[in-house]
Amino acid sequence: MTVRVTLISPATSEALRDVRFDDDGPLDPAGIARAEAVANTLAPAAYAYTSPSLRCRRTARALGLDAEPLAELAACDMGRWRGRTLDAVASAEGQAVATWLADPASAPHGGESMLDVRTRVGTWLDTLHTRTGRVIAVTEPDVVRAALLHALSAPAQTFWRLDVRPLTATELSGRAERWNLRCGSPLEAQHGDGT
Repeated sequence: MTVRVTLISPATSEALRDVRFDDDGPLDPAGIARAEAVANTLAPAAYAYTSPSLRCRRTARALGLDAEPLAELAACDMGRWRGRTLDAVASAEGQAVATWLADPASAPHGGESMLDVRTRVGTWLDTLHTRTGRVIAVTEPDVVRAALLHALSAPAQTFWRLDVRPLTATELSGRAERWNLRCGSPLEAQHGDGT
């Protein structure tokens, strides 16, 4: 059986705009409105999941999904960097940030490495082969990146080369742990004329 997985990144929030290591900030009003506007465009799903973060749970609600929060879909644990902006951390710990960006196995912040996240997300993705039907998951951008690296067996160093924009859908389909990718596309409200 083929399973179809749609990974949706959360709507905009102050933390996303500030490039802050914080996944529990609220969505901004424009982000909520945009998610609500595209709610009726999602294909029906047999399963709906979300990262446990506030912004992903709120995005799922705005999209009209009754999504189950899963720890496997949590954002990378950023340890002592949590709540700080990338600029602030880079100013205080420039070498640590350089190491973190260059080496996917590093975790100078005391949390998870990007390889840890890839393993966690990849394990979840591979368990979906026992499911039939469509799966929708509202997940953090780093979770989408990790899923793509796993699905494509891409080198870990390409993690930072994947740009996951707010409120976009990335689609995977597969069976027997072989995945195909349909690259991210924006979620858009339907126009009255069907376009």
